[in-house]
Amino acid sequence: MENFSELIRNRRSMRKFTGEELSQDEVVALMKSALMSPTSKRTNSWQFIVVDDKETLKELSRCKEHSSSFIADAALAIVVMADPLESDVWIEDASVASIMIQLQAEDLGLGSCWVQVRERFTATGIPSDEFIHGLLDIPLQLQVLSVIAIGHKGMERKPFDEAHLQWEKIHINRFGGK
Repeated sequence: MENFSELIRNRRSMRKFTGEELSQDEVVALMKSALMSPTSKRTNSWQFIVVDDKETLKELSRCKEHSSSFIADAALAIVVMADPLESDVWIEDASVASIMIQLQAEDLGLGSCWVQVRERFTATGIPSDEFIHGLLDIPLQLQVLSVIAIGHKGMERKPFDEAHLQWEKIHINRFGGK
């Protein structure tokens, strides 16, 4: 990427991936970005599971009733979780790590898509968090926030059209600007 503005304009959710694997350097870069993400009081309450096993990706793709099937076709998925006993703002910390991973993926020319897990359910009504805990043997104290599916882009997406920016959502000094 040329600069950050170009990076955020080009980063679009990608739900179609080629079958190409990621290099070890790409995976290391993704995980470095996660481990460098800022946290409240530097608690680093997050933890990550990198899933590249095809059968596990297929199982993981069933973590939600809707909008998670593309995980099966990703080169890898990163499960982002955190320990609420280590930080009362674990959701925020894990969210920052999730977007850092996505921005790093885009910078590497890879596609990614955030799959919301917290407060979601499988097709059979099991909480998505509980489903993933069982699938990946995650300790009970850790809460799963998201799964970031990553792979080589299987389609082209146009950059964000700045004509669609909702400037009316920006308020100066106070709501309504008065």
